[in-house]
Amino acid sequence: MSNQPERVLYRTEEAAAALGIGITTAKDLIRTGELRSVKVRSLRRVMAVSLDEYVARLDFEQNGGSA
Repeated sequence: MSNQPERVLYRTEEAAAALGIGITTAKDLIRTGELRSVKVRSLRRVMAVSLDEYVARLDFEQNGGSA
């Protein structure tokens, strides 16, 4: 068991890797608002909850939410 806190923000590259997509696609999803993100000063970060929401939305749109 690790004492490290659970991460809540990811760099775009990390978010892309977590979703199994390319960085350009991730940036496009962020730009269009399909993948929510926040700015920490000048740094763009994707919230962990946004990754879950995006995948859940894809599942719902493609499968009616059943997995």
